[in-house]
Amino acid sequence: MHVDTLIHARWVIPVEPTSVTLEHHSLVIHQGRIIDLLPTADAQVRYQATATENLPDHALLPGFVNSHTHAAMTLLRGRADDLPLMDWLQNHIWPLEGQWVSEEFVRDGTDLAIAEMLAGGTTCFNDMYFFPDISAQQAIRHGIRASIGLVVFDFPTVWADNSAMYLSKAVALHEQLQGQALITTTFAPHAPYTVSDGPLQQVLALAGERGTPIHIHVHETKHEVEQAQVDSGKRPLQRLHELGLLNPSLLAVHATQLNEAEIQLLAKTGAHIIHCPESNLKLASGFCPVARCLAAGINVALGTDGAASNNDLDMLGEMRTAALLAKAVADDASAVPAMTALQMATINGAKALGLDKEIGSLTVGKAADVIAIDLSHLETQPVYCPISQIVYAASRHQVTNVWVAGKQLLRQRQLTSMDRAALQAKIAIWQQRLAG
Repeated sequence: MHVDTLIHARWVIPVEPTSVTLEHHSLVIHQGRIIDLLPTADAQVRYQATATENLPDHALLPGFVNSHTHAAMTLLRGRADDLPLMDWLQNHIWPLEGQWVSEEFVRDGTDLAIAEMLAGGTTCFNDMYFFPDISAQQAIRHGIRASIGLVVFDFPTVWADNSAMYLSKAVALHEQLQGQALITTTFAPHAPYTVSDGPLQQVLALAGERGTPIHIHVHETKHEVEQAQVDSGKRPLQRLHELGLLNPSLLAVHATQLNEAEIQLLAKTGAHIIHCPESNLKLASGFCPVARCLAAGINVALGTDGAASNNDLDMLGEMRTAALLAKAVADDASAVPAMTALQMATINGAKALGLDKEIGSLTVGKAADVIAIDLSHLETQPVYCPISQIVYAASRHQVTNVWVAGKQLLRQRQLTSMDRAALQAKIAIWQQRLAG
């Protein structure tokens, strides 16, 4: 049988079923989908391909799902470091955004983010930022899968003047993006402290009508929770629950301030947690009790947050930090083992976005979102367990090849859909502007 692509690898880590590593297996891709996964000796007899990749030192695995980004903020990387969240936001980031954010800013910053993510093995990202139409346009242009956040605030920004305008533009963009194979949307109210009850109730209704997730920062810091109690007498999650937002469509980003009752509430309602460990550490926002959340049955996925507070979009690094931090927080070395961390970066993110029937594992019938990691580097030798080596030792520079829906977007560390020199020239111009 003739197919589009045949990839022969030393190891295949399908993620589903869990903890399985297949040796000397091949992945068969045709018309953008995985049509077979079988021993290499059998694949060589059964299939002929237009493109064949021989990867004798590599592990194949599903592409990473970066479940929380502010992609265009790559242009602010390193601009206001080593500050607590509210000082960072109110006195530095928001003024810079007010001065500089535009369609051009979002286009160039998103391009930089896409280049970084693809080179590090991310094949799908869930974004929340201004000018989401531009973010979607650039994702489509470069062939990466994206969930585009339809952002909502109460107050005016460069994107809209008031909550009614945010919601109107959100609905229009959602409708405009229907039919784009690699693009989905989420309604993205920024946070409980920036969006009032009325708009949140409208978001709930609109998302329910369209079957889209709701993506919101919540319980990010101790200050946020304490201020909400002063203002309303309620913790933010209690308020969201009373409004009906705690349900299987909710993506609760950060969730560093959770008591046991709130963990059980999130589990009972089916809400998801998006854990951003490195950003939380850098901003001293607190620790998500990941091990307790997983034990309660909550789906916990991983995100990097924006590059202004991380300062990278490296999902391999995020997996390692998530696993190590969870062990320290739980006082348990067995908490969040390597396989669990890998699930958080792949299938759990797909589940949170409602895409687990399409991506998140190397399963026959799913889209061919695939990455290859070269484990022959000295830093990842010897290889006793490929999963452990990937989570605890590998770096993003060992990602050599990336496919999204069967299309190769990284080939031997070279991006196929971008002009690297032209992008670097644009970023140099932004550096001059933003440094002033």
